[in-house]
Amino acid sequence: MTVYAQEYLELLPDGVSGKVTAAFREEVAAVVSPGSLISEPAQLHTYECDGLTGYRVTPALVVLPATTEEVAAVVRLCARHRIPFVARGAGTGLSGGALPVADGIVIGLARMRSILSVDVANQRAVVQPGVTNAGISAAVGGHDLYFAPDPSSQIVCTIGGNVAENSGGAHCLKYGFTTNHVLALTFVTPAGDVVTLGGDSPDQVGPDLRALVLGSEGTLGIVTEITVRLLRRPEAVRTLVADFPDAEHAGNAVSDIVAAGIVPAAVEMLDELAIEACEKAAQAGYTLGCAAALVVELDGVGVEVDAEFERVQEICRRNASTHIRIAADPLERARIWKGRKAAFAAMGRISPDYFVQDGVIPRTRLGSTLTRIREMADAAGLRVANVFHAGDGNLHPLVLYNAAVPGEAERAEHLATAIVELCVEQGGSITGEHGVGSDKACSMLKMFGPEDLTVMARIRAAFDPQGICNPGKVLPTPRLCGERPGPYRPHPLESAGVIERL
Repeated sequence: MTVYAQEYLELLPDGVSGKVTAAFREEVAAVVSPGSLISEPAQLHTYECDGLTGYRVTPALVVLPATTEEVAAVVRLCARHRIPFVARGAGTGLSGGALPVADGIVIGLARMRSILSVDVANQRAVVQPGVTNAGISAAVGGHDLYFAPDPSSQIVCTIGGNVAENSGGAHCLKYGFTTNHVLALTFVTPAGDVVTLGGDSPDQVGPDLRALVLGSEGTLGIVTEITVRLLRRPEAVRTLVADFPDAEHAGNAVSDIVAAGIVPAAVEMLDELAIEACEKAAQAGYTLGCAAALVVELDGVGVEVDAEFERVQEICRRNASTHIRIAADPLERARIWKGRKAAFAAMGRISPDYFVQDGVIPRTRLGSTLTRIREMADAAGLRVANVFHAGDGNLHPLVLYNAAVPGEAERAEHLATAIVELCVEQGGSITGEHGVGSDKACSMLKMFGPEDLTVMARIRAAFDPQGICNPGKVLPTPRLCGERPGPYRPHPLESAGVIERL
């Protein structure tokens, strides 16, 4: 039985009461462009889940606004009728954050895909949320600029989703997450008001509401314009792939690189299963049969990069690296990264089904945690492929299973949850960038106490007192977690000293 704070429970909304009626659809149709509503059952199924396909809910209506004004008008109607709404970008999220509400609507932002302005002198751009992550870099590449965050799905995931999840990607070790590259947001509140959070400079006076909204997983409102910070292309880039006899040696190499004062642009790790899948999909030139490989990339001033690149190779050899492959040119470097970024999709080459998880651990515990994950997988009779951002300890274990085998999907789901909660036991977090969403709400109780959750609920209630904005996500509830609400009541055996509560 989990301890739930009574104050926290009282802050949670009782549930929305509005229904999507024909009259409501007509009201919505009047405030958006023609052809912006989807209500046919077959078409609605397209929006019933995001990248976490295990959870599916068909919405009552989908609206595709094209401007901030249209988004605000739709949200105002939802607030008036108390109808829940869920914002959706490209649908590539992996935690069920864009899972619809059965009696609610989905506000899809896919039509809002314009780059509104580019300020080369001040290295920033204003974009709509439907612009793809990679599309920003493509648009400003002619000015020798780029957008640093680079999640593996960057050719399809959109900046609005990146803001919602505070996405990072392979190069977040040196360059940080989305929050480090967003200056301002145009934000529609759950009441339908349009406000600006942040500004042209990185440091604004007063509370940083921009940072509060970033990573809030669409639970506080809808972002409709984003002012992003752009960076100059580095003078030099050097990339290598180092093979190791096991994950422990690879993990030790990562720790030693950072301890040496070197901050690579990226340090990625792949285990044997991940290497097998990536090679089948992308022919990136990874060594088959290798227990663990590191992709290390340095960038910056040429002289400094050359010197540090030699030190990285020395550290890898000192940690028993069996082979080091150095990218000879940009084409080979692109091939290496094509393999790494194809990892999630490539799992279909070695397993019919899989769960993608996301957790964070201290770098110093990489080797021991991976060993524990392998032991847990063996005990469950399943395989786990690991491919992740080793530089900042952001694990992405992929639990492989076959849904056609009775009970295997359930075992895989339980193992995936256990791995995330193992990350907390190791001093880490239940998520690094994929978010909590619907998938990990109950695991929030492993990381936060009742007082912490109460503060989060207060913030959410301040933004959304009706509870209509992406309800049922992030915060655990007795309904989601299958438990009775109210204060903790000890079991009679516990009171008698026969059992104890963990």
